[in-house]
Amino acid sequence: MSTALQIAGWWARDYAYAVGRQLRSAVSRVSPDEFLSGDGRPVVVVPGIFEDWRFMLPLIEELHAGGHPVHVVTMLQRNRIAVPRAAALLAHYLSERGLTDAVIVAHSKGGLIGKYAMTLLDPEHRISRMVAVCSPFSGSRYAGFMLLPSLRALSPRNAVTLQLGRELSVNERITSVFGLFDPHIPEGSVLPGARNIQLQTGGHFRILAHPETIRAVLAGADAPAQAPHGRGTTQAPGAANAPGETRSG
Repeated sequence: MSTALQIAGWWARDYAYAVGRQLRSAVSRVSPDEFLSGDGRPVVVVPGIFEDWRFMLPLIEELHAGGHPVHVVTMLQRNRIAVPRAAALLAHYLSERGLTDAVIVAHSKGGLIGKYAMTLLDPEHRISRMVAVCSPFSGSRYAGFMLLPSLRALSPRNAVTLQLGRELSVNERITSVFGLFDPHIPEGSVLPGARNIQLQTGGHFRILAHPETIRAVLAGADAPAQAPHGRGTTQAPGAANAPGETRSG
């Protein structure tokens, strides 16, 4: 299959997945309180822009089945507010609930929110680590063409994006999961100093349900509180190394 046809197929399957999940989210009557039980490390889920927490329900169910109490910040609603304000709501939730040694599981813009909270709003070290899926850590050049301020804020030239790019101290506690091609983030989701996991597929949304993503999220939730010091890019089994990246040993 040619590269162009493969990318077209990823686009089609990605948007089919996104539409399906948005429709399921709209009609779902599940309550976030249903996932608060469990003896494992607490997990806080932060969805992407225009997504409510139910968009990530497949991951939430996997985490809860693994014994983790899963929390959602319902005040984020569909996550259209600015990253600093969203991060403040996340930090307030952690403090209000008395959560410690928490893991953030984030999608897309949620990864910027999580990193902002880890870097600037976590003096009590309540956040142990984060697993971010398809997050625009370097921004997205497409954001500059968007009319909505909430989308334009994801530009690589945005002040918050630039600020987060300069903050490296928490990167070793972040796992970034992404594919070979992302239709929304041409810059990709590689985060220097983090554990970068590239999947042998493409997309921005359906990667949330990929078996390797689920394994990475569960591994992050179950990992020791002290993050390992190793760095590099870990490939999913069978994945090819991206240009300029190496397989971690």
